Amino acid sequence: MYNWQFEKWAEFVYNEDIISNNALKFAELSGEIFGIFKTFNSAKQQNEILDIMISEAIKTSAIEGEMLSKEDVRSSFLKKLGLTTTIKNIKDRRAENVALLMLDVRNNFQTKLSEKLIKQWHRMLFSNSKYINAGVYRSSEEPMQIISGAMGKEKVHFEAPPSKQVPQEMKNFVQWYNSFKTKENIQKNIIKTAITHLYFESIHPFEDGNGRVGRALIEKCLSESLGRQIIMSISQIIEKNKNRYYDELKKVQSTLEIDSWLLYFSELLIEAQQNVIDILEFSVKKTHFFDKFKAQLNERQTKVINKMLDAGKDGFEGGMTAKKYISIAKTTKATATRDLQKLAELNILTQNLAGRSTNYILNI
Repeated sequence: MYNWQFEKWAEFVYNEDIISNNALKFAELSGEIFGIFKTFNSAKQQNEILDIMISEAIKTSAIEGEMLSKEDVRSSFLKKLGLTTTIKNIKDRRAENVALLMLDVRNNFQTKLSEKLIKQWHRMLFSNSKYINAGVYRSSEEPMQIISGAMGKEKVHFEAPPSKQVPQEMKNFVQWYNSFKTKENIQKNIIKTAITHLYFESIHPFEDGNGRVGRALIEKCLSESLGRQIIMSISQIIEKNKNRYYDELKKVQSTLEIDSWLLYFSELLIEAQQNVIDILEFSVKKTHFFDKFKAQLNERQTKVINKMLDAGKDGFEGGMTAKKYISIAKTTKATATRDLQKLAELNILTQNLAGRSTNYILNI
């Protein structure tokens, strides 16, 4: 049986105290994030939030197998926010759509949840789509199944309620959401958010886009419960191990007992917070780095170092090589070699000998 087939469907059974330690950790990390953020000026705060939103937009799409260009997503956000007068040609309209959704969720998190709002998000996500009936619940008589495996060897992981039940299920979902009061209790906030995502994904009301709308609900619910916009990318953490995410969902979609889901979800939020802290601390290091070395860098070196820093805390994939340096700086091999050697002498780059090739990593 699937969860929605139980007589007491949506009356989830759980032990609140099972996440008490994680709730305390969540509160502690929230304070740490706020403390670091407070040290930034308004322009830097805006840039950091923009980068986190870009990451969320890219990763929520990647979970569904859609690879979006970072440049298209960034340009879409800048355009929607009115932060640029020079609009680059955005090749992929999906980037504009997901940016619009992210901004609407973020800016209007205090808006009371309604079916109209959820459908509006879906329309944003699939505006101009020729194949998706945007903003409309699924109506096919075919069962909505989550499957894996090759054709003929499919494995059904979950089957959602029949389409004819979706309108009533969504009415019940919205009513449940709006009646669940958290009273500024962080433990209850996390529980409500975890159930919101599970509940919505179990109904699976649309033909496509349920995952992205469901993750938008995570941000809305958590922000609304906390009374402020959250600073984290949930999808970035889910995408790192999406098989476990699907496994955890599958585990609790055949029961109404959800302790394991609450534990997993609260750990997911903590990991997302720690990731933000790492990103913000790296940003501080970047600022100190340039304060220390900018006077010693020529224009080519500055361009290359910026490119490496743009890769973020996980580093520039494969390190910097002479070939990459030539491509980025548009220079000769001799100049690239000389520039790299100088950066190594300044201890800005560390030489890494890997087989026959030599690459350099940032010493930051």
